[in-house]
Amino acid sequence: MRVGRRETPATTVAGAIEVRAPRVNDRRVDEVSGERPRFSSALLPPWCRKSPKVTEVLPLLYLHGLSSKDFVPALEEFFGSPAGLSASAVTRLTEAWQEEYRRFAERDLAGVDYVYVWVDGIHFGVRLDQDRVCTLVIIGVRADGKKELVALTDGHRESAESWAGLLRDCKRRGMRAPVLAVGGGALGFWAALREVFPQTKAQRDWVHKVASTLDCLPKSAQPAARKALAQIRDAEDRTHAEQAITDFAAAYGAKYPKAVAKITEYQEQLLAFYGFRPSTGSTSKPVTIESTFATVRLRTRVTKGPGSRAAGLAMVFKLVQAAEDRWRYVNGPHLVALVRAGAKFEKGVLIERPDEAETKVAA
Repeated sequence: MRVGRRETPATTVAGAIEVRAPRVNDRRVDEVSGERPRFSSALLPPWCRKSPKVTEVLPLLYLHGLSSKDFVPALEEFFGSPAGLSASAVTRLTEAWQEEYRRFAERDLAGVDYVYVWVDGIHFGVRLDQDRVCTLVIIGVRADGKKELVALTDGHRESAESWAGLLRDCKRRGMRAPVLAVGGGALGFWAALREVFPQTKAQRDWVHKVASTLDCLPKSAQPAARKALAQIRDAEDRTHAEQAITDFAAAYGAKYPKAVAKITEYQEQLLAFYGFRPSTGSTSKPVTIESTFATVRLRTRVTKGPGSRAAGLAMVFKLVQAAEDRWRYVNGPHLVALVRAGAKFEKGVLIERPDEAETKVAA
């Protein structure tokens, strides 16, 4: 596409669209820069304007309250033509995405081995009138180190029943128990995990834990406490991490016992990842879920207007699927399979290979 008045046909999932830049009065010149004004959209956020995929733009607008009949006036200036943006075309596209989500939610999981999983409940309106509805998302790391979306559905306040239903469905479809699950402090998921995959180890998310710990401290004490917590999280091995927890308790336990209890009571869950870290600084150090879910949260802000739950879930699915294309492999992807095989590591160094462990058991 050339910027100018010449129309150029572009084929998208919404149909053929004639694309051109809007006409700009050649005589209008910016008084400060001396340049002609460029076209900009107040409706679309910058990341959407740079995206080559209409599949990332339409779901976002739907979630922000646009009905199918509003797409033509909203995007006509952006695309330069109303072609391919009729209400019926958008409705057909929405129905196609709902069918795609249905197939995704029913696919067989027996052929994929997820060694690690990140879980989170994302709260937003999704054009629904039930304010308690959230979207439960599971993102997994395969044995080859690649991240991908495992499951997505709606739940009520991240309850244990909602999470258990999702985990049971994954197990029914052939999902193997992950080695390690990483999530926030939502009690619903951990109760469900103990019921469905009791052998999976639990790792509490450090971003959530640091935030809740700092909330128990006065602002004047928070900068030093944040550094002390970072020393625990980033310690080179479990021994140093445990010593950092002891130092943190000694420094803040007398005046702020609630803050210290946030760490000491969950020490095992906060340090679980050390048992699955193949090499210092180069593994899938799964201590935080925020970076994994950042691309999801950016595209699911508070929405307005009632709408279909099925359509809303399909839109969220398409946005997460689009974000998935930009997820990278975990660090040290070739080592993830060793974790699944049961290899043992000490201070990030392999001390017992899987075949050696099997020999000892047989003996």
